[in-house]
Amino acid sequence: MLLKFYYPEIKGVEIPDKNLCGVFKPKMRENNLDVEKLVRQALEQPIGTGKLEDIVGKRDKILIVCDDNTRLTPADKILKVLLPYLHGLGVRKEDITILIALGTHRPMLRKELVAKLGGNVVDEYKIVNHLWDRVEDNIYYGKTSRGIEVWGNRLLAEADFVIGLGHIVPHRVAGFSGGGKIVQPGVSIGKTIGDIHWLSALVPGTEIMGKRDNLVREQIDESARLMGLDFIVNVVQDLKGEVVGVFAGDLIAAHRAGCDLAKEVYGVEVPKADIVIVDSYPADIELWQAAKGIYASELVVKDGGYVILVTPCPEGVSTTHPEIEKFGYLPLKEVEELVQKKELEDLTVAAHLVHVGRVIKEKGHGIMVCPNIPDKVKEKIGFIPASTVQEALSYALQEKGEDASIVAMLHAGEILPIS
Repeated sequence: MLLKFYYPEIKGVEIPDKNLCGVFKPKMRENNLDVEKLVRQALEQPIGTGKLEDIVGKRDKILIVCDDNTRLTPADKILKVLLPYLHGLGVRKEDITILIALGTHRPMLRKELVAKLGGNVVDEYKIVNHLWDRVEDNIYYGKTSRGIEVWGNRLLAEADFVIGLGHIVPHRVAGFSGGGKIVQPGVSIGKTIGDIHWLSALVPGTEIMGKRDNLVREQIDESARLMGLDFIVNVVQDLKGEVVGVFAGDLIAAHRAGCDLAKEVYGVEVPKADIVIVDSYPADIELWQAAKGIYASELVVKDGGYVILVTPCPEGVSTTHPEIEKFGYLPLKEVEELVQKKELEDLTVAAHLVHVGRVIKEKGHGIMVCPNIPDKVKEKIGFIPASTVQEALSYALQEKGEDASIVAMLHAGEILPIS
């Protein structure tokens, strides 16, 4: 069969029928739902908290924390309901600030903010890009039960009420995205972010992906409480990005309800295979994000198998983390040695190297098809380069044999493979 990808610059691949075990992707709902209506209903029926009208004061300073353009959260549609809702409670425009939860990503440009939030919002409200490395912007909030020091954006402490916006999909570090993750790591400093990510690197993906309650999420929830996240509005979207559910309220209770729906939408029964073809959609800007396609394959590829990553990455490997190209993807033991020798001090990067290295260095091999990353860079970071997916598949079949089983996962940046 001919398998096509979401990227017009990357050609499809012909897969022999005798080898193909299936092409898998998240589910798609047939009925188009009214997003604004769903948001309004969620605000009227919050989970685990009182309604905003009972807990927000007219003169309260409101901070809305919103994810950036590496996420598909339809923030513009949420804000189209949330902002008038707050104004209806007596909250003034000048008392509302929107903080962009960049984690360690680069700041968003104005045109990107307009696309994410809407032109009127950018023009009429104060918008702030979180800067994780600017000392004066961040303060100490406390320590979690595992001793993680929580440092983050001072605007949360200066606000009377903090609302987090996000979406819920399977996630290698936290089990699922969304919930308290909007502030940790969303608006935390590098060390705090690193400590959380490194904790996840010590645990196999099978123990975290698609599990709402795990040791990493526990630390995220504790961090979010310390930082003062009062309320969340999270969406669940289907294969096409259409909103199929909105969950508002407490950062744990509302998030847990949303994760139940996300698991239903993104959970797909996928057989294990010798060769796994994955795209990174919708995490496509740079490899730092596109590696999410690799994370999902950890649950599918057989030992000694090949994972073929198909991704455009117009901004290359990473604009903010040059350590990836310096060290490349490595097994856990080798990364631990780099950390112990203080040759690699950014634990967020260390965890990233482990998450990918666990798949392409420990469990199997990785082949990359990416028009915007040079072959020499692909090789340096640990991938076998290929100019087309057909070339990559031919190589993998040559190595694994003509009877090798093949699985393809589209929208793999967010799929949750279930055995």
